[in-house]
Amino acid sequence: MSSSSRSWLLAAMFAAIAVHSSLPTTARGNSLRTSVFLSPPFILEPGSVVNQFYRDIDFPRGHIALKSLDAEVVDEAGNSIPLHETYLHHWLIVRYYGLKESEPPTKTIGWEHDLPKSIPVRNAGICHNTLSQYFGLGSETRRTRTWVPDPYGIEAGNPEDAPYGYEERWMLNVHAIDTRGAVDRLGCTECKCDLYNVTIDEYGRPLRKGYIGGLFCCYDKTRCRVKQGFNDVPRKLYMKYTVKWVDWDDGVVPVKIYILDVTGSAAERSNGSSHTSCKVEYEVESCGLAGTSNDKYCIDNKRTRLIMPRGGDIIYGASHQHTGGVGAALYGQDGRLLCSSMPIYGEGDEAGDEAGYIVGMSTCYPSPGSVSIADGEVVTFESNYSSTQMHTGVMGLFYLLVADKQPSKFQYLVSAIDGELMQSSYVSWVLIAVGVTAAFAMVARYRQSRAMEGYQSLAV
Repeated sequence: MSSSSRSWLLAAMFAAIAVHSSLPTTARGNSLRTSVFLSPPFILEPGSVVNQFYRDIDFPRGHIALKSLDAEVVDEAGNSIPLHETYLHHWLIVRYYGLKESEPPTKTIGWEHDLPKSIPVRNAGICHNTLSQYFGLGSETRRTRTWVPDPYGIEAGNPEDAPYGYEERWMLNVHAIDTRGAVDRLGCTECKCDLYNVTIDEYGRPLRKGYIGGLFCCYDKTRCRVKQGFNDVPRKLYMKYTVKWVDWDDGVVPVKIYILDVTGSAAERSNGSSHTSCKVEYEVESCGLAGTSNDKYCIDNKRTRLIMPRGGDIIYGASHQHTGGVGAALYGQDGRLLCSSMPIYGEGDEAGDEAGYIVGMSTCYPSPGSVSIADGEVVTFESNYSSTQMHTGVMGLFYLLVADKQPSKFQYLVSAIDGELMQSSYVSWVLIAVGVTAAFAMVARYRQSRAMEGYQSLAV
C-alpha cells in the first residue's frame, strides 16, 4: 500500500469512527429509560428517628447500564419534605445476590445448611467492611448531580455474574430524623448523645468514653428532645427514588465505583496483605474564636493518604459532607488536583433550598482521559469543615467513578492499518469499506445542507 493511500484510508476511517463515537448511547438505538419508585412507608413523629433497611426493593431488572439515581423524602401526596422538618441523614442503595426460592441449589449441592440467604456485592472501594453501597447521599441529595456521562455506565444485572441459585437484588437504607419542635435542631441532626438521652448503642453496648455524638446515638426508634408542650401529627413518609438506565450493549464502557473515607487508614494483616479501616464519622473541635475577627481562619483540615488498588480515568466525582462542611479535594501522588467538590448551602425555606443546610455538592466531570489515576497510586484526600463551633458525627467521603483507561481511537486505527489484519484479513477490508462509506455519507450530507440552506459550520 502506498503512503498516500495509507494516509487517505487513515483519515477516512478516523472521520467515520469519530462521527459514530461522538453519538451518545441513547442516539445509537439504546434509549434511556426512567422509573420512579417508592420505598415502604415509615412513620415519623416530632423528634423520632428511623434507620431502616428494606430488602428486595423495586428496581430495574435485566442486564443494564445505570445512568443516574436520585432520591428524596416525600409524603403520601408526593410533596417534597424540607430538611428543617425531616432531616435526611443519609440514604444508601446496596446491591446483593438473594437465594432463589424457586431454584434452591441445595438439592444439587447437598450442603443445605451452609448456603447464605444473601451475598453482598460491594463496590470497588477500599474501606474494609463499610461503605459497600452503589449509591448514597444525604441532605445534599436534591441538588447533587448523579448522571453518568455517555458512553459510560454502571453495570448491573449481568446473569453471568450471579452464583448458581441466586439472583440480583437491591436493598435500601433510610436514616431520617424528624426535627419539628426540636430544642436544638442542629444538635439533633448531628446526633448529640445528650439530646437523645442515650448511653448505649443499638446493640446494648455502652458508648465508648468521650463519645458525645454520632451514629451510635441516633439509631432507629431513638428520639431527640423537643420543646416542652410541642405536639404535631405523626407523618407517613416515603423515600422516592428515580432510576435512569439503558440496556447493556457493547457501546457502553463500564465504570467502577470507589468510595473513599477521610478517616480511612491502612492496616497490615498477619498474612502480609493490607486493608483500609474506615471509621466513617469524626468530630470537629471548636477553634474557640467564634464571633471574633479571626474566626475566618477557623478551618478544620483532615487529610489522609490512601492507596488506589487499580487506576483508570476519573469520569465523575462528588464529596459527601454534613453541615459545617466547606469542601473536599482529592490529590494525586505528585500533588496534582484530581477532583474537588464544594457544598451548596440553602438560603430559603422550601425543599431543596433550606437555609443553613447543605442542599447540594458540586461534581467533577473531567474530559475522558484527561484525569487519570495509576494502579497502586497513593492519593491524598482532604475534608475541610468550619470549626467556629464544634460538630459531631460529621463525614468526609468521596464518591468516584473510574473507567479502565481506553486506547485512543487513533491507536486503534494505526493498529488496524499496520497490523496483521490489514495485511491479510478480508474482514479488515470490509471494516475499511464501511468506514469510508460512512465518511462519504457524512460529506454528502454536509454538501447537501450547504446547497439547500447556505453555509453552516459542521457540528457533529
